[in-house]
Amino acid sequence: MASGRVLVVGSLNADLVVRTARIPGPGETVTGSDLVIVPGGKSSNQAAAVGKLGGDVALLGCVGNDGNGTMLVESLKTSGVDVSQVAVLDGVSTGSAMIAVDDAGENCIIVSPGANGHLSAKDVNAAETFFDSAGESSILTLCLEVSLEAVKAAARQARERGATVVLNVSPYLKVGADLLDLVDILVVNAHELADLTEQAEFDALGDWSDVVGATRRALGDSGPRTVVVTLGADGARTIELSSGEVSEPIPAPKITPVDTTGSGDAFLAALAFRLAEGDTLGDACAFAVRVGAYAATGEGAQNSYPTAQQLAEWKP
Repeated sequence: MASGRVLVVGSLNADLVVRTARIPGPGETVTGSDLVIVPGGKSSNQAAAVGKLGGDVALLGCVGNDGNGTMLVESLKTSGVDVSQVAVLDGVSTGSAMIAVDDAGENCIIVSPGANGHLSAKDVNAAETFFDSAGESSILTLCLEVSLEAVKAAARQARERGATVVLNVSPYLKVGADLLDLVDILVVNAHELADLTEQAEFDALGDWSDVVGATRRALGDSGPRTVVVTLGADGARTIELSSGEVSEPIPAPKITPVDTTGSGDAFLAALAFRLAEGDTLGDACAFAVRVGAYAATGEGAQNSYPTAQQLAEWKP
């Protein structure tokens, strides 16, 4: 089976990162490290991760005509990403994310959309050459850091060309059937699954019959029939809604996390990469869990992503 291309539509951000002993509470001030500015944004992260693994990947999005935009585009080129459809906009700043990382490697993030907020459905629909490079073995990855209208337009364009549409509902937003009906695989983390199903707590490694029922009710009879749930240190699980089948937990390597920023994006990218290479969903998830864990052992997002050789040589 021929390898497919991974298409990514969405956000590019400059990550403004500060490390601190602990994340401050409301109204609290803490002292942090020097500020570091590195390439980020969920969609940019995903594209970079696929490129570093050796995949054929292209990104559609917007940056501002500023230093951060130049930094992002050049970094993506270095990672092997086709950036010919990344527009550079005058009069608007490149998107940014303010990230605090604590000593346990956990983070909190505030995103300022900037140029990402200017990516419209019209822009997406005009990018015919971008979507024409997709085929039945290709994968489109989407998140919600750009407008819903742009996301829906991208899903529609990919579906019309036979590509598989993968949606990560992050940052979490309740979306309707007009988008879900265009999605093949829904990817959520534990928090997003709780929001989706309105189940505040569930046993990540236990029986998921209740989770399957709640997910079916949340998504309705249409929409994606496959859900992939990332569970951090507990790995991942998959749900096939048509049959009600839930996979056994797909274990994650045991690591000491340094920074979990962008690990979810690394997982999604690796999943898309291996699906485009023809892997089964289970094999692709097992690979993706390993890539996500690797990413958590380094600082930042894109800077922590492995090449295929680095991943093969890694012994957690």
